[in-house]
Amino acid sequence: MRYRADFRVSVACLAGSEYHKVEGHCRDLSEAGIGILFAAELKTGDVVSLTFSLPGGSTWQLRGVVRYRHGYHYGFEFLSLPAEQREQIKQYLKELQPAP
Repeated sequence: MRYRADFRVSVACLAGSEYHKVEGHCRDLSEAGIGILFAAELKTGDVVSLTFSLPGGSTWQLRGVVRYRHGYHYGFEFLSLPAEQREQIKQYLKELQPAP
């Protein structure tokens, strides 16, 4: 289940032979992934670096893979999310409303 969330996220991706960093906003979050609104051209299957902080928490840098795209809203699945961070997300999700 996804939950509504709103915080800044930096997305670093490889475009050609150069890395690009794009700022975006989280729109939804789950234990397994994150939905981000940002202006970029990525394809399903692209792997990126995600940097964000949950409100009141430390900064995280994770890898994610694009699972869907609708306009500029992308859905990423977290890759190799450590158990400790998964538990922090579970606790944070208890404070949020389910996404439609």
